[in-house]
Amino acid sequence: MVKPDLPVIPKHVAIIMDGNGRWANQRGLPRTVGHSKGVEAVREAVKAAGEAGVDYLTLFAFSSENWNRPETEVSDLLGLMRRFIRRDLAELHRSNVRIRIIGDRNNLQGDLLPMLLEAEETTSRNTGLTLVIAFNYGSRNELVRAVERLASEVAAGLLRPEDINAAMIDQRLDTHGIPDPDLIIRTSGEERLSNFLLWQAAYSEFLFLPDFWPDFDRQMFFDALKTYAARDRRFGGLTAKPAAVAG
Repeated sequence: MVKPDLPVIPKHVAIIMDGNGRWANQRGLPRTVGHSKGVEAVREAVKAAGEAGVDYLTLFAFSSENWNRPETEVSDLLGLMRRFIRRDLAELHRSNVRIRIIGDRNNLQGDLLPMLLEAEETTSRNTGLTLVIAFNYGSRNELVRAVERLASEVAAGLLRPEDINAAMIDQRLDTHGIPDPDLIIRTSGEERLSNFLLWQAAYSEFLFLPDFWPDFDRQMFFDALKTYAARDRRFGGLTAKPAAVAG
């Protein structure tokens, strides 16, 4: 499989990986099998993004709302995260992949936070694809935390309320230093953001796929890039007029 030869490659692709449970249910399998199969799709997506020349790949791994799922499923999801880091970190590091973690790090118990921090530190000097893992992430929570930081600075006399602007908010988000996603993909046929990158998605292109996440592969990723390349991104402006042909 050859990477697509496209006129434009998105700098940042973000994916809402949806449908693991339904994939398993359709096959009469436990939901845990669907989640395990989904990890294989993660590996495919990371490889495809690197091959295509994408600079940033953000994966919605575990939302702040996922804690409301049954305790056994939450335990399985956290276990998969642990195994992914333990088994794949060395290979990602060898492949020059840099890992960034976004999400609320407060109150993460046990070995999870140390493992996430280790993944970031180990790969911090890598210069290839940046793999952004959204873990315990919710966009509204992220925005609240950013506003709290600004409010603290105002209360301390370090900042005037009238001086607050969009750039200041952006700098206090978990994604500071990461460009906004050019393309957001969601699998499973659902067509919503589900509290994912609400601020950052202001001018993102969206692609909703009917396939469940465990079926996602490199060809689907490349096809998504082809769809993106055909989009006309205007950022609130007008499409550039074609140059006049001299008579």
